[in-house]
Amino acid sequence: MEVQGKIKMIDETKTYGNNGFRKREVVVTTEEQYPQHILVEFVQDKCDLLNNFQVGQPVKIGINLRGREWVNPQGETRYFNSIQGWRIENLQAEQPSQGMPPVPPTDAFEPANDFNEEEHDDLPF
Repeated sequence: MEVQGKIKMIDETKTYGNNGFRKREVVVTTEEQYPQHILVEFVQDKCDLLNNFQVGQPVKIGINLRGREWVNPQGETRYFNSIQGWRIENLQAEQPSQGMPPVPPTDAFEPANDFNEEEHDDLPF
């Protein structure tokens, strides 16, 4: 599955427990009629994937839905869901316009040296 939108917030990497479990959260705002603010967590080595991203950047995140069951001390069963990211892509990457050839640099054109101002200009405008 994928989530697409603009980065609203990137949290710092946090470490939990004696084993050094790492987690980093990012919030992505979808761009649709009713925008949604989706919290996606990256864990362990995937935390570092967020290092090169900034707030406001349009991204596409590959996600997995995770669910777990927990029984509290009173014996009540609770269920929790999380959205876990495993890939993130910058959608702002330099993408050439469709059907348009790349524009050559201005120094690729040489000035006209054989131009004579006295010659008749037959352009219609």
